Amino acid sequence: FINKVFRKDHRVDEVLEFYALKNISLNIVGGDRLGIIGLNGAGKSTMLKTIAGIYTPHNGRISMNGRVTPLMELGAGFHPEQTGRDNIYLNGALLGHSVQDMQKREKAITEFSELGEFIDLPVKYYSSGMYIRLAFSIATMTEPDILLMDEILAAGDAHFKQKASEKIKQLIDVSQIVILVSHSLSQIEEICNKVIVLHKGELVNSGEPKEMVSF
Repeated sequence: FINKVFRKDHRVDEVLEFYALKNISLNIVGGDRLGIIGLNGAGKSTMLKTIAGIYTPHNGRISMNGRVTPLMELGAGFHPEQTGRDNIYLNGALLGHSVQDMQKREKAITEFSELGEFIDLPVKYYSSGMYIRLAFSIATMTEPDILLMDEILAAGDAHFKQKASEKIKQLIDVSQIVILVSHSLSQIEEICNKVIVLHKGELVNSGEPKEMVSF
C-alpha cells in the first residue's frame, strides 16, 4: 500500500510506503482450523484477502493446493441492475465457477435463499436481508477444500442466522482447512485448533486458542 503526497503542481513530492503485512510465514495443513485475531488495523482481513487472491503480495509467495472458498464481503460483485438469478451466475464466475457449475447449483441456491419470485427482480430493489441471503447462498453452495471466513457468522435476520450457522458448520466439517478472522473470541475458541495474533501487520504470537485469546 503506497500513499502519495502531492504538491499544488500535482507532482509527487514524497512517497510513503506502508506495509499492511510484514515478514509473515505460515504452514497450514489439512485438519487445521486457524484463527486470526488482533486489534483493528492489525492486518487480519488483508491477510485473508491475500490468501484468497484478492490482493497480490509485493514480496514472498502463497502456495495452495485445493479449491478456495472465501466467505467475505458477500455480494461485493453483484450488479444492481441485474436480477438475482443473473447475479447467481455473475457472482459464481467471480468465485471461479463455470456456467455449467452454476446451472447445477441454481435451484439449490434459490431455494436456500428463500427469495421465491423475487429471484427474478433486480437486486437494487432487494432489502439488505434479501441481498445477504442471496449472497450467502451463492458463496456456500460449494465443496471447499480451503474455507476462508471473515466476520461472517452473524449475517441476516434471526431465522436466516440459524440456517446460515448450520450451513457453515457443515462447510467447516467437510473443509480440509479453515481460516477464520473474527472479533468473537468465543467463536475462535469454539472453531479453531490453532490461533495466530497479528499486531500492526506482524505475527506476534501463535499457539493454542485458549492461550492466544488471553494474550
